[in-house]
Amino acid sequence: MSVPFNFNGLETKQFDRNSNNINNFNLNTSHPLIPNSNEYILYKKFVSIHSEDRDTIKFPISSEFEIELPEDLLNVAALNLIDWSFPSNYDVFSFENGNITLVFKINNPYNPGEYGVVNDYAYRIYEALFTSQDENYIIQIEPGFYNPQQLVTELTNKMNYAVTVRIGEYFLAQGWDITYKEFVLKRGYQRFNVVYNNVSSRIWFGNNVDPFILQNEISTAISLFTNGINCTEFKQQLPDTSNWGLPGNLGLPRCQTSSVNTPVPGNSNASFAYYNGIIVPRFYYSDVFPGDDGYWLLPDQDLSGSSVNWVEATYKINLMGDAYMYMEIEGQNCIDETKPFNVSTFTLTTNQTNGVVNSAFAKIKIPTTPISQWFDWNSIPHKIYNPPAERIRRLKIRLRYHNGALVDFGVFNYSFTLQFTLMVPQILRNTNSYLYPPVRNFL
Repeated sequence: MSVPFNFNGLETKQFDRNSNNINNFNLNTSHPLIPNSNEYILYKKFVSIHSEDRDTIKFPISSEFEIELPEDLLNVAALNLIDWSFPSNYDVFSFENGNITLVFKINNPYNPGEYGVVNDYAYRIYEALFTSQDENYIIQIEPGFYNPQQLVTELTNKMNYAVTVRIGEYFLAQGWDITYKEFVLKRGYQRFNVVYNNVSSRIWFGNNVDPFILQNEISTAISLFTNGINCTEFKQQLPDTSNWGLPGNLGLPRCQTSSVNTPVPGNSNASFAYYNGIIVPRFYYSDVFPGDDGYWLLPDQDLSGSSVNWVEATYKINLMGDAYMYMEIEGQNCIDETKPFNVSTFTLTTNQTNGVVNSAFAKIKIPTTPISQWFDWNSIPHKIYNPPAERIRRLKIRLRYHNGALVDFGVFNYSFTLQFTLMVPQILRNTNSYLYPPVRNFL
């Protein structure tokens, strides 16, 4: 049925309500309906983001912040990370990582009376060590990044200092002021020596008089406890089966390790030698200290009957820290991530994984050691939107390690560039082109 239709006071031609012919929709207006051509231009928009541009009052830690883009980005078809620059100033050893604590015990200390040594000073040191032989010595190394030589020097000094303090307190408690002064003049307890074998990449713990035990189980428990009470933003969130504490970084097993004074059966004898009839460890490749010919642990010549005691780390030293960090962008993550296995009701009663779907937006490798700045580009993962995201204006960014701990950039800034692929719709246009004057073909 056709009826007259009035639009803005202008009477138009009649049309049929039941007809779908678009030719009947001529409303005689200067704004005609233009059909969508379903053709789009893929337009790339780049956004450079700097960590220092965040609201530092609201987001004091640069590894987690929100930022607003300069304009609304419409019809976003894809998003990916194309380049970045980060400072390499991380701490491999830190309170947050739970790997700065080492626990040891001096058991069955050297008793000069057993060997007929008449030396009041040595006997009083024995008395001080004997009274505390069931107590643990706890040391904490300086947080930061070490090379092997720095780390073994730190361990040597901290272990000797811990015993020095214990003995000094005992001397003062007994009223042995003269003995205490002599102890101080001799720089306290100096029997521990920790060295690094450059060929095997393993650490050796040594004591030239007293047997000792490395309490790796207790070191692990202390690391877990201190990490649990850590209330900072960098708290570790997931258990780690490899980086479980300082003994793990030093190449030690999780169980306690007792020192020995003879080579362990099954180990190569290439690292040992005889010195005045006593078996001592020796590095044949070079001097450990200038002029020692590789004999880095010798018995105390003033204490007859004393023997050297040592522990060779089971595994190679690990000083490198994390090899990757992850960038999260809330609502834009596209990478699934596995998680460390743990014994729980879920893992024991199901055959499903405990991984996380869409856990991160980009995986960024850490190619350098502190202190430096690294640059990289072209992250393979990218977020695809189907249908395109209508509007993106605000981003919430988080940078973390695999265990969930936030990356600590300190006061250093970083920058990265995001590429937004926009789908810009096009209007259908029929265009005819003519060449004037016309060119005739004379062939």
